[in-house]
Amino acid sequence: MLGLFNTLNLGARSMMAEELSLEVTGQNLANANNPAYTRQTVQLQTSTPTPTNLGLQGTGVDASSIQQVSDPLLNSQIQSEASVGGYWNSQQTALENAQTQLGEFLNLSASGTGSTTTSTTSSPDLSDQLNNLFNAFQSVATSPTDPTARQSLVNSAQSLASSFNQASQNLNVLNGQLNTSVGNDVTSANQLLSDITSLNGQIAKATASGGTANDMVDSREQDLENLAKLTNTQTTTNSDGTISVSIGGQQLVSGSKLSDTLATYDPGNGQLQVQTATSATPLTLSGGSIQGTIDARDGALGTLRSNLNTMASTLITQVNSIYKNGYDLNGNTGADFFTGTGSGNIGVNSALLTDPSQVQAAGVANATGDNSVALALAQLGSQSVSALNNQTFSSACSLDVENFGNALSNANDQVNNYNSVNTMLLNQRDSVSGVSLEQEMANLITFQKAYETSAQIITTVNEMLTTVVNMKTG
Repeated sequence: MLGLFNTLNLGARSMMAEELSLEVTGQNLANANNPAYTRQTVQLQTSTPTPTNLGLQGTGVDASSIQQVSDPLLNSQIQSEASVGGYWNSQQTALENAQTQLGEFLNLSASGTGSTTTSTTSSPDLSDQLNNLFNAFQSVATSPTDPTARQSLVNSAQSLASSFNQASQNLNVLNGQLNTSVGNDVTSANQLLSDITSLNGQIAKATASGGTANDMVDSREQDLENLAKLTNTQTTTNSDGTISVSIGGQQLVSGSKLSDTLATYDPGNGQLQVQTATSATPLTLSGGSIQGTIDARDGALGTLRSNLNTMASTLITQVNSIYKNGYDLNGNTGADFFTGTGSGNIGVNSALLTDPSQVQAAGVANATGDNSVALALAQLGSQSVSALNNQTFSSACSLDVENFGNALSNANDQVNNYNSVNTMLLNQRDSVSGVSLEQEMANLITFQKAYETSAQIITTVNEMLTTVVNMKTG
């Protein structure tokens, strides 16, 4: 038999176990609305039995540990999806910013679905302005000496040049903003790497002393998911409870040691890329907002930027090659119609701005009614140009807008897909690791009753001990 004193100890151990269970339940309830919290449970085990004349007899219960209720595979899937979501969200943001800044010039108001529907804005878009230019050359060809037609041509050309300039400036500004975004995300990633390393050290210390660090594990998991939103990561769990983190094949966190960090570098074209800070190893990233921003900058937006510049430079070359052989109303020849070399600096010959009579529309000198040069320039608008992949100026512009719209539409679709998958995964994790108020309240009552019953055992044994003492003294 255990005897009264051992039975008293049995009741005390039971009370302590139920008290700890109540405390952990309170912790769960307190974090019911904390999305980063993982539900905890007290693991109970039978106390070591004691030998008696009747065999081994139980001695009650002990609390062996406080464990998290989690699914590591599910956490890994959520981290992976966070990287996918970060990638497509950053692309969507970059392309939507371009849509906002360039919509007036490129008719991007409906491009989110890949549409090239005519813009409802009051200002003509770039494609319209290209058509207006060639129509204005046609008007001059129809009435070579009409000053109104000549002035209209100069105005159309100046409006087109201004649109090219503005689009180029906006794309340059956006490109700079995306470079800044890459740098900011790298800074955030480095802070998270440092935090994970620090938490690893605290978790290892707690594990070494035989304890647990559940709340620190939760904080680390949240940091890992936030890091995954910035860049793709590979993690391995070590025997001491720490996590090692690699990015782009380079290990940056080794347990409680921060081996390296991230840094941006310029490969020579002004477009920031990512490398390790200490070893200067260029990294090939495959997910996260850092790579999403880089791919948007160098992909859809880079192509649009390059194509607009090519279109402007081709327009300058094609128009000037025909125009410079013409003659104005005063018999002068040899001047250029456009100045500049690309979309950023295209302009109209300043002499034409003050004197439209200097438009070189004739094919021979002093032939005021001749329109051969103006007619050739008007026909240029319907000709396929090799520098534009054998497309006309207008169709090349429309294709650029369509490609941009398709890129934004794809980003929108991918973000929607990510949101659906991420919601499903979070719901699955919540069903495993989340706090159920109903369940915890039921546990609270159960542990309370068990605590009261254990207390009753002690009370009963105490009365029995009092009886025994009274018998001795009697």
